[in-house]
Amino acid sequence: MDLNYTDKIEAAVSFIQSKIGNKKPLVGIVLGSGLGELAEKIENRVVIPYTEIPNFAQSTAVGHKGNFIAGELGGKFVVAMQGRFHYYEGYGMDQVTLPIRVMRELGISYLFVSNAAGGVNMSFRVGDLMIIKDHINLMPNPLIGKNLDKFGPRFPDMTRPYDLNLIKLANDVAASLNIKLHEGVYLAGTGPTYETPAEYAFFRTIGADAVGMSTVPEVIVARHSSIPVFGVSVITNEAFGFTEDFENDGDDVVKAANMAAQKMNDLFITLISKL
Repeated sequence: MDLNYTDKIEAAVSFIQSKIGNKKPLVGIVLGSGLGELAEKIENRVVIPYTEIPNFAQSTAVGHKGNFIAGELGGKFVVAMQGRFHYYEGYGMDQVTLPIRVMRELGISYLFVSNAAGGVNMSFRVGDLMIIKDHINLMPNPLIGKNLDKFGPRFPDMTRPYDLNLIKLANDVAASLNIKLHEGVYLAGTGPTYETPAEYAFFRTIGADAVGMSTVPEVIVARHSSIPVFGVSVITNEAFGFTEDFENDGDDVVKAANMAAQKMNDLFITLISKL
């Protein structure tokens, strides 16, 4: 890891603070493919394009707008990433996870993550929401290299990567809003190819319920700093029972995520209002 990595984090933090002041956000939010609409609901917002923030990478993925947004959501001051950075875009894990360190330095108390994912659990349908209760990581670990002692210990515990209290609260909120939720295990691979039917079957066998190409590096870095995490996958395709003409399509994934986004927005906003 670059020896000046902490300097890069601090430069980004200083720039963002020059735009938003020293107001401390309660929640940091990462919005995945087709899910950036939640950021449009942030009130009194300051929008900072990633292109302006020192040391931020650029979002090249479909459905990622590439803005860092600060403002009020659910009556709380939050910061949100309208699109994330992926390992498959050619970025190193230090670049992929730098915004999480930046949010930590801005003072977040919680991290909320979202993604579009393929459902390998056969009871899942397109448009369903799955609370992430655990994950399987098939990507390089973002903590490899010199440990940043300022942020956390060399060997962080990952017994409960997703906060049990937030999961319970989310289930209560979903019941009150009449939103059906699944709970399951999210598996992160590198991408950018979609998985083969044999890979989907393998992932189901080893305990995955949904499969994607993101999120886990961010969660690991947040947990390194003991930040409680809440995660949701929007199921955008059914990765089982393949017909002869089945094909995974990136645009279809974004469309499916857009259709389910309102449910996720309602869940996040109400959940944040109760923190």
